[in-house]
Amino acid sequence: MNRLEGKSALITGAGRGIGRAFAAAYVREGARVAVADINPGTAEAAAEEIGEGAYALELDVTRQDSIDAAVAAVAARAGKLDILVNSAALFDAAPVVDITRESYDKLYAVNVAGTLFTMQAAARQMIAQGGGGKIINMASQAGRRGEPLVLVYCSTKAAVISMTQSAGLNLISHGINVNAIAPGVVEGDHWTHVDAMFARLEGKSPGQKKAEVEAGVPAGRFAVPGDMTGMAIFLAGPESDYVVAQCYNVDGGQWMS
Repeated sequence: MNRLEGKSALITGAGRGIGRAFAAAYVREGARVAVADINPGTAEAAAEEIGEGAYALELDVTRQDSIDAAVAAVAARAGKLDILVNSAALFDAAPVVDITRESYDKLYAVNVAGTLFTMQAAARQMIAQGGGGKIINMASQAGRRGEPLVLVYCSTKAAVISMTQSAGLNLISHGINVNAIAPGVVEGDHWTHVDAMFARLEGKSPGQKKAEVEAGVPAGRFAVPGDMTGMAIFLAGPESDYVVAQCYNVDGGQWMS
């Protein structure tokens, strides 16, 4: 449908999973997309598979110089930056008494500070070039409520929802819409990792936690990354021009708000 024809997008954590699915969807809709990832080889492979319209960028969202360089590279290559998707994130789990400062610092550096300062750099570019823009932050159903073994990750995603609200209210005066997507449980490497963690922490067999969680999804299945792309296209396109500071659940009915 070419709903994003002529737009320039930067997607963090786009080498795989949801970010990669968004990159492919945006290219199909006519956008030119920077597939950004901390692993340059992963980014290059994803961009090559997506094809014309996608290009790879190395980006470490924990480093300000890397963030600034990535935004500048997009502006130089495409002449502008219209859309940012903050998809880079890390997960960890532990009982409260076993949480380490190392784990806390690592998750907050990527999920919270990485989201904030990439959003800031993109907003500065969008303001300088004029014409507004769209920023989409990836939250989670985990940011809507606590979980016994997931204190740090849940709190980072709650912070993403809160930052989306505040940034959305601040940046709309520049014509920049900031909104978020809160997925539920999504098939892929992430949940393979999560399932293995819960197997260790709860004494479950491999696959048991995943089966238990899937049984609780009203839609009857885990999501796949492609289930998120419709919302991502909507929030990046002109139909969402009057949508400000919102967080949309795309979770098969797991959370209602």
